[in-house]
Amino acid sequence: MTTYAPAIATASAVSLAEPPARFRDLIASEWIKTRSLRSTPWVLAFITLFVIGSGAVATLSDKAAGSEPTGFLAYDAFSAPGYMTLILVAGSMGALTVVSEYGSGLIRTTTVAVPDRGAVVLAKAVVTAALWTAVGTAASIGSFLVSQALLDRHDAGVAITHADVFRPMLASALLAPVCALTGLGLGVLLRHAAGTMLTSVFTLLMLPTMFSESNRWLADVKHTMVSAAWTRLVQTWEPDPGSLGYTATLPGSWTVYALWPLVTVALAVVVVRHRDV
Repeated sequence: MTTYAPAIATASAVSLAEPPARFRDLIASEWIKTRSLRSTPWVLAFITLFVIGSGAVATLSDKAAGSEPTGFLAYDAFSAPGYMTLILVAGSMGALTVVSEYGSGLIRTTTVAVPDRGAVVLAKAVVTAALWTAVGTAASIGSFLVSQALLDRHDAGVAITHADVFRPMLASALLAPVCALTGLGLGVLLRHAAGTMLTSVFTLLMLPTMFSESNRWLADVKHTMVSAAWTRLVQTWEPDPGSLGYTATLPGSWTVYALWPLVTVALAVVVVRHRDV
């Protein structure tokens, strides 16, 4: 009788074993974690309204609006203070997606349930990218519409189909997911809340201000930064050939947008697979 006990136990274990988690299951799990936090919708709503409000304030403060032939006033529609704040919030929230689990110890439960740590990071990246793309799009379109509604009072508003609108609007919409994914990657690499926040703020916001465009190599370094790339992409006029400064190229700025999240998330996936929790 005892001879068949191990076989029976093994058969029972196999029959009761759950199938391995699919990638879409990981995405669903990460989405539940994200939306279950009460602070998440409040933060997203606040930063969206703040960006839109910043655009409205910039438009109302522009005394020159309407005094020249109608053109798209990009820095009224997409105000720098609003988008610098968006960089700060998106980068911080992206980092918190990971470091909060490390701080609470939940990451150990996650890795026990799903041994493929790289897949977990990628699932977090997918959810983060989708969420912040939606936020960035809402903020970008909302800021544009509000600013143009205010400019219409001076007959200075433009339609969304205006030739100069698409690139600044797209760049402003994608700024949020770019920074959020960069923060997420840094969070996996550093695993410490304060250290990740400080690194994210310094890298995305403070570091670019240390470099000038008057010197070639300093300008080249600055142009590799996300905030500098956004500034160039929002700029709707061509650089002055006689200017003493060095201006970034549009393809180079789009490349910066692509490389920051790709590199940080790829490094995070590689590191997390070879490091203990």
